[in-house]
Amino acid sequence: MATEEDIAWFKSTFHDIPKPELPDDSVEYFIYYLPSPLPAVIDAASESRAKLSEVQRTAAEISKDLLKGYIWQRDGFKLEISKDDGIASLHGRTNYGDSIEDEWVIVYILRELTKRHKDIWVQVKDTDGEFLLIEAAGALPAWLEPEVADNRVWINQGDLKIIKPRQDNGKKTKKIKRVTEKLSLSDAHKIIQDEPTIFFHSTMIQEEAFYRLRNYPKQISENLHSAIVTIPRKVAFLLRQKPAYISPAVEALYIRDPIALRPLKAKDASKLIFKPDDMVTVSVRFTRVGYAQLKSQDFPAPTTWTGKVPIPDGSPAYNRAETGMKLACGFEMLLHDPQHQDKPSVREMKLLLEDVDTGDEELPTDTEIEKWDMREDDEKWLDISFEDLDRELKGKGKGTEGEADGDFGDMSAQENLQRIVARFEEFLNDTSAGPEGANFMDDDFDTDSDVSMDDEESSSDGEDKDGSFDEEEFTRMMKEMMGMPGFEQESNELVASMLDRIKEVGDEDGEDEDEEDDTEQIQELSRQMGAELQGTGVLDLNQKSQSGKGKKGKKGKNGKGGEVGEGEDGNDNINLAKNLLEALQGQAGTAGPAGSMLSMMNLPMPKHDQ
Repeated sequence: MATEEDIAWFKSTFHDIPKPELPDDSVEYFIYYLPSPLPAVIDAASESRAKLSEVQRTAAEISKDLLKGYIWQRDGFKLEISKDDGIASLHGRTNYGDSIEDEWVIVYILRELTKRHKDIWVQVKDTDGEFLLIEAAGALPAWLEPEVADNRVWINQGDLKIIKPRQDNGKKTKKIKRVTEKLSLSDAHKIIQDEPTIFFHSTMIQEEAFYRLRNYPKQISENLHSAIVTIPRKVAFLLRQKPAYISPAVEALYIRDPIALRPLKAKDASKLIFKPDDMVTVSVRFTRVGYAQLKSQDFPAPTTWTGKVPIPDGSPAYNRAETGMKLACGFEMLLHDPQHQDKPSVREMKLLLEDVDTGDEELPTDTEIEKWDMREDDEKWLDISFEDLDRELKGKGKGTEGEADGDFGDMSAQENLQRIVARFEEFLNDTSAGPEGANFMDDDFDTDSDVSMDDEESSSDGEDKDGSFDEEEFTRMMKEMMGMPGFEQESNELVASMLDRIKEVGDEDGEDEDEEDDTEQIQELSRQMGAELQGTGVLDLNQKSQSGKGKKGKKGKNGKGGEVGEGEDGNDNINLAKNLLEALQGQAGTAGPAGSMLSMMNLPMPKHDQ
């Protein structure tokens, strides 16, 4: 018979099953009903489920109003009632793929829900964790580190609220030190309902966290792109039934493998589902990411499509036919590849095509297609030239007001670049910045003063001007490093002072009898260096400049009355230019010291292929 010790040991072998990690490119969100103070109801669980059902209906209404015609890159926004550890909630998980904007659409919807239902609290995380804090990293207090941030960040009534550590105790003079305690979900719920005053709210942090939502809901429609393409009639029929089929088709082309390409390598086009023999030109709506993926693919026409795509000439007809060919091949691979057969969209498309084959559904006629909307959006947002990027990074922007030519990307891209430059300038001007970056808030941070940050404005009047970044001074230094006039004398003096220092070190070391051999070696090395540099004339500070022998030109007067010709230091300048060009070539078009030097002197950096 088992003893109590055996039973206790047996129970100790059981461990909690860890929750599965969130897949890559996914966002997970929870909605809790947490009224404060607690209502006097007999059945709290039933009350919570009823409220969550009401929130679920509101979410459906918001999605219907805001997402009419919206196309998700992979998964859409969805909420389901779930129960975890006895706590009811609305839970959802969305795989947004490469479309980061899908994630922010979800954040916007969740925030709108909290504005309509004041007693709901929202948690939202992605693969990186608390990504809202990552967005506001430059404005966070020092104690709010990733290790202790779990279950502290909430959205309520449209605001970002953070649970402070208990070290504060509400005292005005008390400052929060380093926080090590982690907060469980159940403890966070108790704090929300019982201690609403413990929350920390900062307008600065909230604006940074929700910065990407500044143009919503208008920006939702701008996440899509319409283009005119030439595609098989069956493809046009499927997209007319449900435009969202475009995303899995584009992804099938984008992540294709040799197995997926097998049906396209067949010599007989009769085995294809979408034969290139009945083509129509229609307007197709893509996600911006999907359209960029489709356009960027180097995908030559398969054998079965030979002669169906015009000769490459850059004309609109060729571009439409090539894009349509890629799209049709994506649909072909989607319906043939075994790895896609379990997708709901694939099953739906196969059922629709079966209805067409049996006569239950009819393909659209040319007359019907002529009545369809033929919208075609501008593709300038795809074009990012080197000159535009370089100009935007320098903060020059457009030449004249209203000028559209040469704009870098869209307005959102320009604003993001301006934020990056502004943050970099803040870092350069921050004298407290260390190896980990700029400290925008003190380590010991007064909680009460931060809680009232809504009424205070940050000021840069106290900036340390001596430690500020002086662009002119830096440019002068860079010119001197590149051998500009006035630097030769300083460089000679610098070399001489270095040699004097070496001699001093040698003299000091010579006093130590135990290190006599080393001292002699250092002194001998110093003499050798001095002799070698003296032979080159570097250490001759009184050396007179000689006129150039290789070139003739106008002459001026140097400081001592000697003549200085245009050909002086010609070899040095040639070597300098040669070395600089070699350095630029070594960068291969990427960032590097040579490019930085040219940029700081407002000199255009040549393209890598020039």
